Amino acid sequence: MLLPIYAYGHPVLKKKGREIAPEYPDLQLLIENMWQTMYEAAGVGLAAPQIGLDIRLFVVDTEQLKDDDDRQKPLLNGFKKVFINAQKLEESGKPWGYEEGCLSIPNIRGEVKRPSILKLRYWDENFVEHISIFDGMNARVIQHEYDHIEGTLFTEHLSIVKRNLIRPKLDKIRVGKIVTEYRMKFAR
Repeated sequence: MLLPIYAYGHPVLKKKGREIAPEYPDLQLLIENMWQTMYEAAGVGLAAPQIGLDIRLFVVDTEQLKDDDDRQKPLLNGFKKVFINAQKLEESGKPWGYEEGCLSIPNIRGEVKRPSILKLRYWDENFVEHISIFDGMNARVIQHEYDHIEGTLFTEHLSIVKRNLIRPKLDKIRVGKIVTEYRMKFAR
């Protein structure tokens, strides 16, 4: 089932997510709906706050990025994973900039600098614990989604000048004066 994506300005996007247990109601259905919603909106990641739930859950599929640019194929080993109750253990490596966007903030992009290496503890959809190291674009996508479960949006990482430039567009998103190809829910 396609779920509405909560737009910039909705309070749930600023809440820190709470951990969930294996008994979380209809978890497998929720994960399936998140995948479907993410793909329909042409995203590579989707966090539970973006569908109105203040829980520590997000999904990522960077396999799609390999098709976008043949030059990335040797550099990107994509994956498709579910992350539950993720905890950053360490970030390292030289920070690098990349123009990010967000399904909750449509039609706005901006350069965000993030460390190139991420060590993360998380549980998968079967509640098996993992400690993994991610790098490059894989790390970046996870860091972006992780920010969502911490109540942080990518726009908060932008320079003050860029934030001031996009403020009128953000205000339009907040009140629902935007057209997207996917269903959105606004704070109104």
